[in-house]
Amino acid sequence: MVDFHSLYLHKLTLYTFALKSLFLLLSFSAMVKGEKKPAEKKPAEKAPAEKTKAEKKIPKDASSGEKKKKKKAKSVETYKIYIFKVLKQVHPDIGISSKAMGIMNSFINDIFEKLAQESSRLARYNKKPTITSREIQTAVRLVLPGELAKHAVSEGTKAVTKWHVWGFEFRFD
Repeated sequence: MVDFHSLYLHKLTLYTFALKSLFLLLSFSAMVKGEKKPAEKKPAEKAPAEKTKAEKKIPKDASSGEKKKKKKAKSVETYKIYIFKVLKQVHPDIGISSKAMGIMNSFINDIFEKLAQESSRLARYNKKPTITSREIQTAVRLVLPGELAKHAVSEGTKAVTKWHVWGFEFRFD
């Protein structure tokens, strides 16, 4: 049985560190390009035309008395909030476009999927039914390159230690 709470904690910790590293790399490219100056606003030349009162129009669907069922929007979990928080921790004065945010979100999903697959494969190889922090740590060492893996492992170890100190470990006795 998978301990989803510790898996989620590992995931957030690893991604927080990965995001901090990426933003540090991105900040270097921002320094090379230079800062953009805000666009100057021009004063309005003409006063807006007078507005006429608009009559309330009734939609055709509502007037016929039939009610359409609203489709529920499928909730999509993203890391956009976390990406933005980490960006503001690392570089408070830099923003991020929605396109770049989408790319970062896809990147995080991709890395998480790779880590999950690798940790699952390791558990299967060792004939264990549970993915533990040890499998995740080994998966991080295998998936992430060099120095990034070392930092991610230390951040993950710190998070697991904090998790156990708070007493949130789950026991299935």
